[in-house]
Amino acid sequence: MNKLPFLISVPHAGRKIPEETVDICMLSDAEIINDSDEGADEIYNIRQYSEYFLTTDIARAIIDLNRAPDDIRTDGVIKTHTCTMTPIYRSYPDNDTISMLMDRYYYPYHRRLTELAGLKPVLGIDCHTMFANGPPSAKDEGKERPYVCISNGEGTCPDKWVKQMIECFKVEFDDNVKWNDPFKGGYITRCHSKEMPWVQLEISRGDFMSSAMKHQKVINALNKFADSGF
Repeated sequence: MNKLPFLISVPHAGRKIPEETVDICMLSDAEIINDSDEGADEIYNIRQYSEYFLTTDIARAIIDLNRAPDDIRTDGVIKTHTCTMTPIYRSYPDNDTISMLMDRYYYPYHRRLTELAGLKPVLGIDCHTMFANGPPSAKDEGKERPYVCISNGEGTCPDKWVKQMIECFKVEFDDNVKWNDPFKGGYITRCHSKEMPWVQLEISRGDFMSSAMKHQKVINALNKFADSGF
């Protein structure tokens, strides 16, 4: 079996609260799952199909790998609230704890992406799931979202490639695929596009099909895209 020539990044599938914050985190298991990319661990369980694959078990609520290291917003790299505006901490981590979180979890992930880029994958795909409707923290709050969003904002990947990828996903997801809507890409695609082309892929968490079916549809679409030659 030929493996996909893509670097697959899945930064928000984790649900683990690291030991550095376990005593101050107030989130329930359900709240941690809700703030993560729910379903991503199953939908993007494609390590066996891809030549290059990277993920983490650390919860996005604690450290967001798809944010700039100096992003100190409410929804920044070390958040104060979840995407549904639920407070995360009894007391916000001090500077020493933040430094440990960055050194142990954030920077190693990005270094590894750079290392994998050096192995010459054709394209990086940063893989996520999104709420079926925009959450309170989003610009599209309450608005219904497409089944799939593929983004290359700020030119992180040639438009020609994205158009071809969209056509492949439309076959699998009933034409309900948007380009740079509602997302235009995040920090991973912008930062690492200096090393190779990147896109961000978002699959809706809506119940229009099971996670197992979404998983198979993603594999089908990526194989079609790889076979197209772009």
